[in-house]
Amino acid sequence: MATLARGERLQIMLTDGELAALDDWRFARRMPSRAAAVRELLKRGLAAEGFALADASTKSKDFGVVGGKTKGKTANRHE
Repeated sequence: MATLARGERLQIMLTDGELAALDDWRFARRMPSRAAAVRELLKRGLAAEGFALADASTKSKDFGVVGGKTKGKTANRHE
């Protein structure tokens, strides 16, 4: 099996609720680590149909994981 080279580190801050949601998802699917769970969720999210497009006034805090709504308009990936 080929060795994966992961040269970039990504650090994010999560609320207690977001971390709990990630851990619940991870444990329900028997994922080996938080990093593996985040990579799987990224893969699924990037393959998903439709997503929110940020407008110029959108801040990082507007993109929560649990609760709330993402600002911006919804776009189809294939547009």
